[in-house]
Amino acid sequence: MKLFPIRGGIHPEYRKERTAEKAIVSFPTPAMLYIPLQQHIGAPAEAVVQAGDLVKKGQLLAKGVGAVSAPSHAPTSGSIEAVAEITAPHPSGLPQLTIVLKADGKDEWASDLPAPIADPFAASPDEIRARVAWAGIVGLGGAAFPTPVKLNLGAQLKIHTLLLNGAECEPYLTCDDRVMREYAGEVLDGARIMAHTLGAGRIVIAIEDNKPEAQRIMRDATKAFANIEVIGVPVQYPMGSERHLTQAITGLETPARKLTADLGVVVHNVMTARAVHKAVREGKPLLSRVVTVSGGAVQDPKNIEALIGTKLSELVGFCGGLAKDARRFVNGGPMMGQPLPGLDVPLVKGMSGILALTSAEVNERPSSPCIRCGTCVTICPCGLVPVEMAAVIRKDHLDQAAHLGVMDCVSCGSCSYICPSHIPLVHYFNYAKGMLNAQDREKRRLDRVKHLAEARNERLEKAAAAKKAAAAAAAAAKKAAAEAASTSTADNRPSA
Repeated sequence: MKLFPIRGGIHPEYRKERTAEKAIVSFPTPAMLYIPLQQHIGAPAEAVVQAGDLVKKGQLLAKGVGAVSAPSHAPTSGSIEAVAEITAPHPSGLPQLTIVLKADGKDEWASDLPAPIADPFAASPDEIRARVAWAGIVGLGGAAFPTPVKLNLGAQLKIHTLLLNGAECEPYLTCDDRVMREYAGEVLDGARIMAHTLGAGRIVIAIEDNKPEAQRIMRDATKAFANIEVIGVPVQYPMGSERHLTQAITGLETPARKLTADLGVVVHNVMTARAVHKAVREGKPLLSRVVTVSGGAVQDPKNIEALIGTKLSELVGFCGGLAKDARRFVNGGPMMGQPLPGLDVPLVKGMSGILALTSAEVNERPSSPCIRCGTCVTICPCGLVPVEMAAVIRKDHLDQAAHLGVMDCVSCGSCSYICPSHIPLVHYFNYAKGMLNAQDREKRRLDRVKHLAEARNERLEKAAAAKKAAAAAAAAAKKAAAEAASTSTADNRPSA
């Protein structure tokens, strides 16, 4: 299959060698689990349990609220100790409403879980989407966008291709690689179920060329399916970005403010496909995930399958603890991942990596003035002009930043990585996007308020007009009645 080049990009060190050949190991059920209500893009889930409740494994703990949300389930059986605020796995370190579950050691499943769907290809797309929504599945590549919402795109747009993302272009991370190697059948089955739900006739599984064993195993698994193709893509960051992976496969560039679905392509992560398989074929909600624990400060890095809600400190301890003084903890990869406030926070659904980086790996250096070298422009995979965007954002000219295309930035961090002046360019862009999104939300809120006020005024005007018309009709009727009575009286007078 012909591949198409993507614009720009960089080639950071892989740093995957410490975990790439390590099989996935299961972490034992911890004594305590901490399940945040906000583990996904969209509205937070709403707790349906309270302190003192006894729960079984797989039981609903929090329901999704609104069109874009996701429920959470009990990762094991036990008792609810609290629904309280604890530190979130977020750079802010702010507290977040969390369900605290004390494990009872029995690991007993709930008795009312849905039955497996024996033949998902005979099931309707609505039935599959409902099952995936029930399971609380979100994008496990890091974005954590609710999966059933993306699966609904087939009902709105003509989708011809499901693109399964196995690129895993971030340094250090190898969890997707290991899942493809060890659970190829489950990944493939989940992909076929998603393609059926989307109405997509073609499946492409894209894997970077630094994962030859994953490519071989997935190709072997797909031999019986003529509509499924495993494609090796160049090792070029950010190849894992869905926009750029779509461009590499189709040659089409996703227009500004549009989705890859507008081109007929929906992208899902390989681990998400496995979760869909388990929800549909086994009737199990999303209770655990595979995560890479690595970095120079970790004694014995591993790929671990752990229950959602496990404290990161326990997972790092499982890897022999910290070998050196860690300079920075990161949720995800070093390029697009978010700094963690510490390890006393829980594993959440979208967490693909837990990195403990040394000072040498972080390589923090003070920034200096821009030398106008243009390197950031050359390597920007989105064709933007980072140096100009940063300049106007520093002046807080957000409208100009929007005009320059800051909302099309995918926050890959390539510009910050390559900048010889060590300017944290991507931080400026994330700030601007956050502010512009907030302004957009406020504008939409005010528009809704204006619409409601106008609708109310219209209703009041209609009611007043109706009341006035009724009063006029009543007056006219009264006048007509009076005139009729007067005429009748005159007609009944005796003639002279």
